[in-house]
Amino acid sequence: MNAACEAVGLVRATAYRRMAPPPNEPRPPAERAAPARKIPEPDREEILAVLDSERFIDQPPREVYGTLLSEGTFLCSVRTMYRLLAERGPVKERRAHREPTNHPVPRLVASAPNHVWS
Repeated sequence: MNAACEAVGLVRATAYRRMAPPPNEPRPPAERAAPARKIPEPDREEILAVLDSERFIDQPPREVYGTLLSEGTFLCSVRTMYRLLAERGPVKERRAHREPTNHPVPRLVASAPNHVWS
């Protein structure tokens, strides 16, 4: 193979690549096994119910975690709380707040001399 590639002026790797045609059909992605430490669905629903409860609806997961831990209850880590909220939908500010308003910028227009002083 080396002598033939040198005679033609072809790199050996290119010759081997051209000898084996590419597969016609792409391989289907391999199915991943479920993680062994994945939180079961009933527990996930319980965690989301606690996060959405009237008591904690306005608090971020870090504060919920600290409050529950001080009471002696451990549901999951702070990161898991954020992860479960993100799986359900976009994670956003949980506190009620007013949307920002856009106020027009005041423009001073002079129609004659000495009408506008700043």
